[in-house]
Amino acid sequence: MSGFMATRLKAGWLVDDKLQGVLAALNVEGDEARIVGGAIRNTLLGVPVSDIDIATTARPETVVERAEAAGFRAIPTGIEHGTVTLVVAHTPFEVTTLREDIETFGRKATVRFGRDWEADARRRDFTMNALYAGADGTVYDLVGGRADCLSRKVRFIGDADARIHEDYLRILRFFRFHASYGDGPIDREGLLAAVRGRSGLRHLSAERIGQEMRRLAMAPGGAATTRIMADSGILQIVLGGIGSPETLGRLTALAANLPASLDAALAHAALSARIPEDAERVAERLRLSNEVRRRMVKVLRLAPGLSADMGEAAARLALYRSDAETFRGAVLLAWAWSDAAGDDAGWRDLFGLAGRWPVPRFPVSGRDLVALGIPSGPAVGELLARVEDWWIGEGFSPGRDAALDYARSLIADEVE
Repeated sequence: MSGFMATRLKAGWLVDDKLQGVLAALNVEGDEARIVGGAIRNTLLGVPVSDIDIATTARPETVVERAEAAGFRAIPTGIEHGTVTLVVAHTPFEVTTLREDIETFGRKATVRFGRDWEADARRRDFTMNALYAGADGTVYDLVGGRADCLSRKVRFIGDADARIHEDYLRILRFFRFHASYGDGPIDREGLLAAVRGRSGLRHLSAERIGQEMRRLAMAPGGAATTRIMADSGILQIVLGGIGSPETLGRLTALAANLPASLDAALAHAALSARIPEDAERVAERLRLSNEVRRRMVKVLRLAPGLSADMGEAAARLALYRSDAETFRGAVLLAWAWSDAAGDDAGWRDLFGLAGRWPVPRFPVSGRDLVALGIPSGPAVGELLARVEDWWIGEGFSPGRDAALDYARSLIADEVE
């Protein structure tokens, strides 16, 4: 398919002065610049636009010259592949010269710059990512991307096997885009090509795999899509073990119906972990951040001890020993693990504990015990733990004076 669709985008980002300034600076001396990819796709899908990428017939060195002449900052982000980042009033625009990939293997592509818009479109991954728009919003659709966008069909451009062989990360991008934007059955041709090329995933760096999996696990269709990946033998390659799309699906559904949000730590704990050691392994394999790893470990330590019928006292102790965020996450995960029918009311009540019970602060410190004559050292910690256990057993209710009186009684008993 060639030419362009007789349609124009209407979007606030399109009339932004900074964007229009960049396009005006590049649309000179016979060159043309168009917005490309995600901004157009997201606008057609009704999804917020965060980044704006631009394709141009101008060579990268010309882009730099024209940008600097217009007063923009030019950063040679990947100039050997034709990409320059222009910064206008703190807003970045990634500008890439039209190109053809002569040799490809992952990100190590040999490119040839050109002026052929259709050739540039055909080197891209999915039809919905190969849409262009001029400064006036006119949409140029060279590979059928608009129809696929509107039908929410994630489809490789041309030969799916060839697109995957160019960069095996496209297998994970195919699943991630389906989980994020797809509606209806996954594209069969793309799925079969992904299965045929799955061994190529072993050539990818952990960082690239992890980046895609973090986004995929939290996508609206993440659970259903990871189920397809598991059935295809792809999820096992990525995770290095058997995942649980079913748990992720239950967790996603629960979070959607509660005042809770699904974060990366919870999503990965549900998909690929059951004990803290699993969290450490998955975090290392997918290069998850230390923050995500720590939260996974904390949630996985707490969740196995939670149940819908554990009782108020035990629930309060679990919350007291943890924190509200970890407690809520652990409740959600334990709830997702549970397959007992009729327990939803109990789980919901447990989840709500963090909102209805202000966690009290233990009123005694080690310094207080030293003031009572206990020498600094292990004895202070041991006595403090005994006083805290008593205070908890009394329903967290005794005040500072009562707790210190109890400490004195323990000291007196030791003396006797």
